[in-house]
Amino acid sequence: MRKGETGQLRLLTGLVLLLAIGCLAWALAHLSPPSRTEIPYLVVALGLIAVGVGCSAPVRIRTETRLTSITAAVLIAALILPPAWVIVCTASAAAVTRAAFRRRSATWVHKALHNTGKDVLAAAAATGAVAIAGVHPAPTGTDLLREWTAYALALLLAAVAYTVVEEVLTGTTLSLATGRTWGQVTRTDWDVRAGINAASFLLAAGAIPLAVIDPWLMIVIPPALLVLYLVYMHRLHLRAERHTWEQLAAATDALNDVDLKGVLHTAAQGAVALFNARQAQVELWDAEPPRVVRAGAGKIVYDGPAADAPPPAALTASRVLGGRDGAAIGVLRLALPPAAGLSGREESTLRAYAASLTTAVHNARAYECLADQADRHARDARIDPLTGLANRRQLLDLIAAGQQPPTSGTTALALVDLNRFKEVNDTLGHALGDQLLVEVGGRLRAAATAAKAAVARLGGDEFAILLSNLPAPATALHRARRILDCLREPVGLAGMQVTVQASAGIALASPGMSAGELLRRADVAMYQAKRAGMAIVDYQQGRDTADHRRLSLGGELARAVAGGEFTVDFQPIVDLGSGEAVGAQALPRWRHPRHGDLPPELWRPLVERSDLFGAFTAGVLRQALAGLRQWRAAGFELALALNVSPHSLLDPTFSGLVLTELRAHRIEPAALVLELAETTSVGQLQTVGEVLAGLRAAGVRFALADFGTGHSSLAVVSEVPVHELKIDQTFVAAMRASAQAAAAVRSTVELGRSLGLDVVAEGVETAEQRRALWELGCTAGQGQLFGPPSGADELLAALRAGALAPPLHLGARVIAMRHRPTA
Repeated sequence: MRKGETGQLRLLTGLVLLLAIGCLAWALAHLSPPSRTEIPYLVVALGLIAVGVGCSAPVRIRTETRLTSITAAVLIAALILPPAWVIVCTASAAAVTRAAFRRRSATWVHKALHNTGKDVLAAAAATGAVAIAGVHPAPTGTDLLREWTAYALALLLAAVAYTVVEEVLTGTTLSLATGRTWGQVTRTDWDVRAGINAASFLLAAGAIPLAVIDPWLMIVIPPALLVLYLVYMHRLHLRAERHTWEQLAAATDALNDVDLKGVLHTAAQGAVALFNARQAQVELWDAEPPRVVRAGAGKIVYDGPAADAPPPAALTASRVLGGRDGAAIGVLRLALPPAAGLSGREESTLRAYAASLTTAVHNARAYECLADQADRHARDARIDPLTGLANRRQLLDLIAAGQQPPTSGTTALALVDLNRFKEVNDTLGHALGDQLLVEVGGRLRAAATAAKAAVARLGGDEFAILLSNLPAPATALHRARRILDCLREPVGLAGMQVTVQASAGIALASPGMSAGELLRRADVAMYQAKRAGMAIVDYQQGRDTADHRRLSLGGELARAVAGGEFTVDFQPIVDLGSGEAVGAQALPRWRHPRHGDLPPELWRPLVERSDLFGAFTAGVLRQALAGLRQWRAAGFELALALNVSPHSLLDPTFSGLVLTELRAHRIEPAALVLELAETTSVGQLQTVGEVLAGLRAAGVRFALADFGTGHSSLAVVSEVPVHELKIDQTFVAAMRASAQAAAAVRSTVELGRSLGLDVVAEGVETAEQRRALWELGCTAGQGQLFGPPSGADELLAALRAGALAPPLHLGARVIAMRHRPTA
């Protein structure tokens, strides 16, 4: 109860007492000694009023209130006694009875005075109504028979007057105590009160004739009042029972919330309303820290740690909240007046409410757990678990968001792939490989944050850098380079300093471009950087050979490898002076069942990036060595040249495969020349030392193909123990028209001569080119002049037919390509 309401209730009590004292003073002033005939009536009236006050109905409204109804007793007294005696008897009987049945409560005196004053005012109103009706109290039998209509009207007016005063004062009192409107209070259980008032009226109407006949006959009235009281209580009990369970159902329904805070607040406020408590408190002992939620009249007065909670009101009823494993998780407490305990029905209600609250708390916590798991799963679905960076899914979302208006500026995406990462994993183990990825991710994130960019890990050793709101497209490459500079410093792993090398490709987004297309373009540029041995390459439309046909072919690789669609053609290598074949180069071909022969530039990158590359390499090697075995069996001691991808040299099992196949085909290793692409970077070659050393020790020879077209040609020659240099066909084609091309050919030939290496020219198509190369000192060549690539059988037939080209001079002889001993 709020302070304002308490003050208003006290003011009402004071007003009632003041009016009651006035009525009592008037009665005492007009009181005359009773006659002998009136004494029995006084005794009966006092007894009836005392019985009425004693038969009270308990109602708790945050404090205990006991509602009484002495209507029948007062109505009887109003018609058999003088008005003054009616008021005095009511005041004395009510006061004495309440004093006899006083309760141990701090507010008992206030309530007793208020209710006694209300009874006196109601009795005064009833006696006033009888006086207005003009009938004489204590009628004789003759009076009743002669004026029964007047007495009946007087009794009705007295009942109405009493009821009006009772309803007005009781309704106002309960309204102030509960905070409800007067109309809401008076409408509650109005039908029960109306029935009881009607029964009281009929009881009084039947009792008055008995009093006239013989006052002592009214001894039957108290039992009748008791029966009326029991009926009244039974009706109230049934009504209260139904109302309680309806309230309990509504209160437990309100607990069906998935928010724990909402459950606790609803439970505390619901307990206040359900049990008419001054306060209700829910404590959770297993929370961290223990939590208290306390509710007062219509609001939450505290929600926080139990240690900081202010002292509560006197908590007189409680119920422990049990856990699923039997351990208590908390308690529900109620603050009731000291003298107002819970009835048996209310104990059952509290038990049921606490059980529902326990279930609601468990459900809310389970929902919180599920929600946390869902959030964690959603976060995990967008975050790389190793590095904590965004993953591919979140990156695509960021790209799409960056393309939405009102975003301004240019968006660019850089894909970064670590070089030699497989070597780190194979050498140091996956744990240290993961440590390297975490370190790289941390460096990229720090550098990208400074540059207002986002970083993601796409999987394996591949990262992405998203640059947004760039002022101009030209700044993308510069900003990406600055971010990648963070990888220059070596990374410490297991006491070693590991240098991190990366290849990156960057692509610019254009209006309407999808996130997937931007990612594809950056991927294309990144693979161009890896093939060229460059740190970063920007995407150029002209260098993008990706199309739907290539995508379709990627899905057919497995069938092609398993079905033998990859075959090998051979192009002869000819001594430029004599025209005799001294070797052949194996050239893989894809003979597609629907598309026919496919150009290598269309499918070779697909094979190299797939997990079928090992099987492809093994198949090509077997077919090439089978052709060489066929020629040698026919008496032609040729050498076999075979292009080797850098991916094969990064495979530690490659050398074992080569040597196993050489033994299987009974071919000496010196007959095999493995051609390394000259565009392979020095950094890549440094990673394949063990593979090259093993093959070279076995006698396998090496050639450097496309010499002069790549980067740091002399550095490559110094790094790899090659036996042969191959002049790229672009120099051969341009050597007659370009002095620079002719100088490059001459320099290569002189370099080979000074290093003791064979020199082979590629793309020889005319006799003029053959003669010019021969005159420069080039010993061998291959090209259309000597025959197109063909199968092993076709080449064998050409060999049996004789020289593949006429000699350049009479008496020329064949000089076989040297099989140099290995160091």
